[in-house]
Amino acid sequence: MAKQLRQHSRLKKLKKDSPFKNYWGNTNYILLGVGIFVLVIGFYLMTFGPWDNPVSLSISPIVLLVAYLVIFPLSIIYRKKKKGTDENVPSKN
Repeated sequence: MAKQLRQHSRLKKLKKDSPFKNYWGNTNYILLGVGIFVLVIGFYLMTFGPWDNPVSLSISPIVLLVAYLVIFPLSIIYRKKKKGTDENVPSKN
């Protein structure tokens, strides 16, 4: 009986939850989808006209930079604040 209890307690110690288990929420997936959509639009704009077209030389790279440098990192880093951790609310003392 004592061996079973020790084995059971060891199994509980081994089963630790990952801190990254519930990190991504619906907002993160929406931002990732928007980033992929903007990326596709950027590459599509690059295909317009001849090689010296202003759309493919100036607008398309800006759209791609926004997708790669703003939207994708935002979708990875963004995390909702918990309701109980607001520092601006004064405590009742």
